[in-house]
Amino acid sequence: MAALRTTRLLASSRPLFTSSVFARSYATVDPLSKVSEATSASSKFVPESQTSTVKEPAPSATPRTKTFHVYRWDPDTPSEKPRMQSYTLDLNKTGPMMLDALIRIKNEVDPTLTFRRSCREGICGSCAMNIDGVNTLACLCRIPTDTTKESRIYPLPHTYVVKDLVPDLTHFYKQYKSIKPYLQTDSKPEDGLENRQSIEDRRKLDGLYECILCACCSTSCPSYWWNSEEYLGPAILLQSYRWLADSRDSKTEERKAALNNSMSVYRCHTILNCSRTCPKGLNPGKAIAEIKKMMAF
Repeated sequence: MAALRTTRLLASSRPLFTSSVFARSYATVDPLSKVSEATSASSKFVPESQTSTVKEPAPSATPRTKTFHVYRWDPDTPSEKPRMQSYTLDLNKTGPMMLDALIRIKNEVDPTLTFRRSCREGICGSCAMNIDGVNTLACLCRIPTDTTKESRIYPLPHTYVVKDLVPDLTHFYKQYKSIKPYLQTDSKPEDGLENRQSIEDRRKLDGLYECILCACCSTSCPSYWWNSEEYLGPAILLQSYRWLADSRDSKTEERKAALNNSMSVYRCHTILNCSRTCPKGLNPGKAIAEIKKMMAF
């Protein structure tokens, strides 16, 4: 293959017009000898300093096996208690992320394993789960290379489980709907175009609009564990502040009034698990503090 590639390079460097005698004599040359001539020509005229050899890494003959303990529960057999099921994979044949391991388990080992996933890019938030004690996205969580340590995978904590690693986020989305997460304005631009805002006002939304509603932060918050019926939780409050801080929104007072009670915001005790666990690197704790400042002043 290297010889064939060299032939193409030399062919592209030939002059466009050649004599008919040279063309007839060249056409009678055996193709194999032509390749060998091209190879020898390339080694003759290409400086050694400009040549390099790239070799594929040899596959590791020694398997790197790692054990994954995965939470299992089937609603079709509600009398059976949840259990941890162990799977052993060769990391040489598995992708680098935890989601790769789960997909391989489902495709090759146990097709009954159930979990959510979609984009594999850290954008949709579907594969949120608790991995080795941390709420994160399976598609962004690398498999620890230490094969002596076993990994444990659970659904998001303190949530009702639909099946295996799939949490029930119905209540979470109802809370999101309650804050009216869309632009509300009484006036329309005079030119009938979009609602504009200054560059400075737009910068105020950085660190807020990137939230993907994966619920990692809310399900890591002890205050949300015990008061989730009334306390909105870090994720929803981050989204709420996103609209409170938007200069184009004209319903700021109405939004503040909806939060003006003892539970919606003030159950936050600044434990800051939310900011530590956010897989997008956002700071819900700071957003909640800003809401408290707006409510106080």
